[in-house]
Amino acid sequence: MRYFAVSPEFGIRIPNFLPAPLDNSRYLLYFATMAETATPELTPGTIETTEEKPKSGLEPGYLVICWNDPVNYMDYVTHVFRVVFRWTRKKAEFHMLQVHEQGKSVLKRDSMEKAEHYVHQLQKYSLHATMERDE
Repeated sequence: MRYFAVSPEFGIRIPNFLPAPLDNSRYLLYFATMAETATPELTPGTIETTEEKPKSGLEPGYLVICWNDPVNYMDYVTHVFRVVFRWTRKKAEFHMLQVHEQGKSVLKRDSMEKAEHYVHQLQKYSLHATMERDE
């Protein structure tokens, strides 16, 4: 049974989209027979465990490495580390001395995108920096 409204101006029937009255037995029967949601049950004596991902399942990390060069002064390299990585003076000087004495220093381990970003930032300041995949 559809309900229609009659437009007096045009003399046409327009469908009325109001819901049907709920006293209609057909609708009451439909809602009365709907299934209820079942509650999940756990059987006694079972333990649910979650497995941790193996290390190989994690995203591989990339190392940002700064190499020694005879061009840049030590104070300048310290300044660049503080600006790019927002490090304290002590940490920046530690890595600068490592670059100076050992020839290189691993500055950061991060995702590929972030490591690329740091390498480009360091190269923008004319430091010799590369990235390597960490195993």
